[in-house]
Amino acid sequence: MKARITTIGLSLLTLGISGCSSLGGYQPDKTYRITILHTNDHHGRFWKNGDGEYGMAARKTLIDGIRAEVKAQGGYSLLLDGGDVNTGVPESDLQDAEPDFKGMNRLGYDAMAVGNHEFDKPLAVLQKQQRWINFPMLAANVYKDGQRLFQPYQIFNLGGVKVAVMGLTTDDTWKLVSPDNVKGVEFRQPAAEAAALMPELKARANIVIAATHMGHYTNGVHGVNAAGDVEMARAVKGFDLIVGGHSQNPVCMQAENVRNDAYLPGQPCAPDRQNGAWIVQAHEWGKYVGRADFQYRNGELTLLQYQLLPVNLKQTVKRADGSSQKVPYTDEIAENPALLSFLQPYQDKGQAALSVEVGSSDGKLNGDRSQVRKEPTSLGVFTALAMMDKARADFAVVNSGGIRDSLPAGRISYKDVLKVFPFGSTLTFIDFSGKEALDYLAAAAKMSAGAGAFAQFAGVQLLIENGEVKQASIGGQPIDPAKRYRMAINSFMAAGGDGYPRLAGKPGFVDTGFVDADMLKAYITAQSPIRSSNFEPGNSVIRR
Repeated sequence: MKARITTIGLSLLTLGISGCSSLGGYQPDKTYRITILHTNDHHGRFWKNGDGEYGMAARKTLIDGIRAEVKAQGGYSLLLDGGDVNTGVPESDLQDAEPDFKGMNRLGYDAMAVGNHEFDKPLAVLQKQQRWINFPMLAANVYKDGQRLFQPYQIFNLGGVKVAVMGLTTDDTWKLVSPDNVKGVEFRQPAAEAAALMPELKARANIVIAATHMGHYTNGVHGVNAAGDVEMARAVKGFDLIVGGHSQNPVCMQAENVRNDAYLPGQPCAPDRQNGAWIVQAHEWGKYVGRADFQYRNGELTLLQYQLLPVNLKQTVKRADGSSQKVPYTDEIAENPALLSFLQPYQDKGQAALSVEVGSSDGKLNGDRSQVRKEPTSLGVFTALAMMDKARADFAVVNSGGIRDSLPAGRISYKDVLKVFPFGSTLTFIDFSGKEALDYLAAAAKMSAGAGAFAQFAGVQLLIENGEVKQASIGGQPIDPAKRYRMAINSFMAAGGDGYPRLAGKPGFVDTGFVDADMLKAYITAQSPIRSSNFEPGNSVIRR
């Protein structure tokens, strides 16, 4: 295997650190080569996609080759992950990500950050996942009953050089997952926890790395999100490297505080640098393996080169006859046979359960992340109507972050349904006054475009100006404050998820117990063949 890789034109940068030879027992005047490999936001992609891209078996071939190269040169390596192993592909979701965590063991991960999606299921499932792996889940800022829920850091001895890896999780987690899954769990501000631990790590290690699930926001502009890696690096001096996740983008910089958001596989990639810390992130889904090659000598750490190595990513090219084909950006990486064999039964088990056809559509119902989180879409309307139908509700509100994919044109399988609704939320409704309905709609209207809280609607006609509801009608009539209405939402929102008003337990509230994916499946079957044009949002919700 030989993957074509590109090396950035970085000038050698030396980072002074406070370590001394007595800390790690490293030899004076000896040069140590240390390679940090990293991934993040795996989201259930243990298997390659339909175009043969990514997948853990090819990732293992790539990583094994790098490790062998580094070892042959007398160097050392660590493999780290920035969190969110869970949620995204039905074959994985239905099996509690067992193939993914056990696959990570076989890939030889050394540590991972805890991501917000690690809390998508009850803590008992997360504890089971911890038992499946022989490397630590790290999160210094997650507490339960006043005690850290996870190991805060791990120290590795690389030939006498001590490397500390601290884990940190976004403090947005409490509002990104079902509140029932994190009862009694506290997500403290990561930078404060990092600052408190830094003296301890500096006293014990020569190199300090953070494995984080906080997000990379260019120049620290994080909008509605909690502060991420850039902001933490600026606030806390002492990190040499931050291996990130959560925002799911390649961190490749064009200039200081200017990220290259048009990055393509195989291009040079320069990591971000803030307050003496390098910041890296390898997009998502195992599409890339990040590789940072360092030199450590006499207490000084130097970054020699950084690369993002694509794992069989493909581009569409035109043939001479006008047709198109998918071709790899870089040399194709063979899949590791042993890991492929291990994962095959999990893939087969998932496929058997998911291949059943549940309906069909004459066009795509749009739930693409880039659109559903900022504007009304056909799938937003469709899913909200499915909720209204099942709950016999007057209107429905859906948080766009709960819609994870589109429904395709043509045949629709159960797998397609679970890609839209992978979280296992249940359908809930509440009967309340028109005044209470208006108050809830006012809260929904304030949710920012681009965020998972951004609302999709059905059954209600709204005029929203600058985040304020100016007009609201149901069934063509203005909402009467004194009249009773039924609203359908999911259990995540009902519990206060995404910052919505908590409704669970209030008078008139009912959790039906119907799982959202099964509800959607039944609605698809009833509507098939679906006329996609019937679900276009039109002017039902106008934002100005």
